[in-house]
Amino acid sequence: MNNYQTIELSSFKDKDAQVYFENNILYRRIYNSYKNDYDLLINSGLYKTLTKQSLLIEHTEIENSSDEIYKVIKPEEVFITYPWEWCFSQFKNAALATLKIQKEALNYGMSLKDANCYNIQFKHNKPLLIDTTSFEIYKDGEPWVAYKQFCENFLAPLALMAYKDIRLNKLLISNINGIPLDLASKLLPFKTKFNLGLQFHIHMHSKMQSKYNDTNKKQTNIKISKNSQKALLDNLINCITNIKLPEYSTEWEDYYRFTNYSDESFEKKKSIILEYKNTVNPKIIWDFGANTGVFSRLFADTADEILALDIDPLAIEKNYNFALKNNEENIRPIVFDMINPSPAIGWNNQERGDLRSRAKNVDMAMALALIHHLRITYNIPFCKMAEYFSQIAPYLIIEFIEKDDSQIQKMLLNRKDVFDDYNEQAFENAFTKKYTIIKKDKITNTRRTLYLMKEI
Repeated sequence: MNNYQTIELSSFKDKDAQVYFENNILYRRIYNSYKNDYDLLINSGLYKTLTKQSLLIEHTEIENSSDEIYKVIKPEEVFITYPWEWCFSQFKNAALATLKIQKEALNYGMSLKDANCYNIQFKHNKPLLIDTTSFEIYKDGEPWVAYKQFCENFLAPLALMAYKDIRLNKLLISNINGIPLDLASKLLPFKTKFNLGLQFHIHMHSKMQSKYNDTNKKQTNIKISKNSQKALLDNLINCITNIKLPEYSTEWEDYYRFTNYSDESFEKKKSIILEYKNTVNPKIIWDFGANTGVFSRLFADTADEILALDIDPLAIEKNYNFALKNNEENIRPIVFDMINPSPAIGWNNQERGDLRSRAKNVDMAMALALIHHLRITYNIPFCKMAEYFSQIAPYLIIEFIEKDDSQIQKMLLNRKDVFDDYNEQAFENAFTKKYTIIKKDKITNTRRTLYLMKEI
């Protein structure tokens, strides 16, 4: 191996292939052990069918001179997100895409050998499989080997999000291989036992697992026809399609309506941000505290990608569905908590990276109506905020809200004000250790100020 190649750390479990970077370009080497499966994927027409439907990532074959390696392919790169960063509809669409891929694979004599939720990523807000070597040649009569994994990786989290709490996909952080079905069965409300799909695929499935685990008996080799497997997939599709969120309103749904912005002030804020946008012309933007994406969309006509990050999964749900409905391909809503961000987890804490480690070529970070929450609610010092944002992008649009603003007064209503350092001068002193202030603009008829900064 050449010294300038680095292995993608999540790819060590695959005996048939390995993902690596060479000169910061992503490649996948496919070993001879996968030759027959790869040839069928390509020659059967399955690859063409799935890529045409935007269900499988496209790749090009690269010249290869090694006898140990059958093929080297260069897949299209996408920004990696993890299932605990998805809203409900992202999760649901990812699950349905996996089932659709499996059904299509059976038509071409192949089958998914795994149903790992990490293998699904989003391009233009639509799910696609990024693991080209997930397919294997279908053997007549064999059940779907990834059925249990699908239930743990997709069905169990979705059911818990819909019937218990929308935040329960975060259980995947402590259960990286999927939520155990016995745990899902215990957590789900009793009424789900009357849902035939959930009763069969989670509750009864869990009992069957426990039965064999308790008796140390080997599970009987079950033969299942291809048509029966398709019927199982159709049942799963129907089950997942019918899992819906209850009626909801987000924590921040009426935020813009009940701030002390007048229509004039709100439009002034937009115009200032547009001026900053034209000054920098950023192509990749991370918008922290994006809510439902009102200000993210000011960049949509010129940016390549906008990460709209917010702690509220219901705000992200609205943002994602709005982006889908309006074909906004460059806005990527993500559930993200700055106070407790996605951790690096898995083997040696390297299988799944934290969000900051995935920052690549980000031009601008944006933090609007955010830092007063970080400082007053969570006691994060300004210097720590400045350090964090400077590690993401060279440019920053940030909003400072004075303490006598009505929103902050509401925050301090039932707590002691110990934040003597919360003032504009202290804010500027902290941030100018990392940034130069390019522009500073008061928002008309408010106690709020916008800044455009550049990293020193």
